[in-house]
Amino acid sequence: MATKRTTTQPPTNPEPTESTACQPCGGNGTVAATVRVGRKRRPVGQQDGLCLNCLGSGTNPDS
Repeated sequence: MATKRTTTQPPTNPEPTESTACQPCGGNGTVAATVRVGRKRRPVGQQDGLCLNCLGSGTNPDS
């Protein structure tokens, strides 16, 4: 009769339990872009833009 295995091994590829927030946008999907005007390109303010890392979803695409 064969012996029984009593120890259990953890799964080789554990699935992530929750998605992590995107690093550049902080999870909100938008990033601030500086607006520059004039011949000398002086900054006058900022506007919101779509995060190009997560494409606005707010979750880390690498997880």
